[in-house]
Amino acid sequence: MAEASWGDVASPDIEWRMSAALENVPRGQEELVEVTSLEKAVRAWLALDPAHQQDAILIPQHAVIVDGVSMIEVRGDNIGSLAARLPDAAPKGASTDPEIDDAG
Repeated sequence: MAEASWGDVASPDIEWRMSAALENVPRGQEELVEVTSLEKAVRAWLALDPAHQQDAILIPQHAVIVDGVSMIEVRGDNIGSLAARLPDAAPKGASTDPEIDDAG
C-alpha cells in the first residue's frame, strides 16, 4: 500500500494574507502595534533599521510552520527568515537591479 503525501509537511505554504501584528517598533513618536497581513508586516520589518529589526515582534493570526518549527511569535532575525520566503523574494546573491540591454 502506498502512503499518502500532502506536500512538504516540514514547511507547508505560508498563508501570507493572514492577519499579523508587528509590535515593538516605532511609529512616529510612539511604539504602536500595527495589525495588517503577514506579508505586509514582514515587508514593514524589512524597512526598519537593524536595531529596530532586532527588537521587533511579529505575531501571526495562527502559527507559521517553517522547517518543521511552529512559530506563534517571531522575533528579530527569525522574521528575516520569513522575509526570505516572501512570494517575490529574490534568491540570495541575486541582483534586483535591472539588466542592461546592450542592443543599443
